Amino acid sequence: MIVKPRKIPLSIRKLEALIRRLPPYHPKIPLISEELNKKMAGFKGESSLDFYLGFLDPKAYFIFHDLRLKDDSRYFQIDTLIVTKSYLLIIEVKNIAGTIHFDPLFNQLIRIKDGKEMAFPDPLMQVKRQKLQLKKWYTNNGLREIPIYSLVVISNPQTVIRTTPENRLLSQKVIRCEALPSKIIQIENSVHTCILSEKELKKAIRIIKKQHIELDSSIMNKYNISKDELIKGVFCKNCLQFPLARQHGTWFCSVCLEKCNHAHKAALNDYRLLISKTITNSQLRDFLNIESAATATRLLHSMKIPCSGVNKGRVYQLSLFEE
Repeated sequence: MIVKPRKIPLSIRKLEALIRRLPPYHPKIPLISEELNKKMAGFKGESSLDFYLGFLDPKAYFIFHDLRLKDDSRYFQIDTLIVTKSYLLIIEVKNIAGTIHFDPLFNQLIRIKDGKEMAFPDPLMQVKRQKLQLKKWYTNNGLREIPIYSLVVISNPQTVIRTTPENRLLSQKVIRCEALPSKIIQIENSVHTCILSEKELKKAIRIIKKQHIELDSSIMNKYNISKDELIKGVFCKNCLQFPLARQHGTWFCSVCLEKCNHAHKAALNDYRLLISKTITNSQLRDFLNIESAATATRLLHSMKIPCSGVNKGRVYQLSLFEE
């Protein structure tokens, strides 16, 4: 059973919103686009697991995607965590093209592509650290100790995997996507007893789900970009024209003549992703290019956005709208 489904990470949505809201000539667009491409490749690699995880018995395997838990004062992230009555399995996914060489001497991953070498952190060290953190997290939350296994999955089918001759056990720790179901069965067969009762299993699943906290850091601060550099207004989903005009209770595009009643929701998503989780009537008018305070109030009320305060001090709490 998939307890925590995979979804597009906030980091990707923020990068997409930033590119959408910056002028096309902005000097930081190439840097942001490069980061977005890396994030998308990683997400694509993680998503490639879903087909193979679909072979698992949903009554015996409980799957968490993109998990982020707090270990004392630090957070740690796990691409995919599988919880069973007998063990936990951490899966770290790497979508790296070219030839990769696992160097056990210096604990690094070397990628060779187009004749160029580049070093990456060793994913085996990464999952080893995650195992220690997850074990500590389990203890801190009063959960029964249970064996923790880990795998590094190479999602790109064209990637060539190499290592030193003495590193013969690498194939037990690093696998390709298509080998995942059989590898999980192999782990299952090596564990002969159920450690957790049904009640303990449900408790662990409940606590893991409850304590997940998605990373929500400021993308604007990361790239040192001011909100004054952003393009304001509502954009047309059909032709991406900025800004749309508000006419007779709807949004109208003068370029493709498209009309949309709810185009402001996408704009408010951008505001939430880039600027703030809260917004006032005045801030909404400024960002959407609306002159009338009454029109802004009607829009806010129509979306049933939670608020606090009264009159000019009223603040609305933004959540992301489904698009």
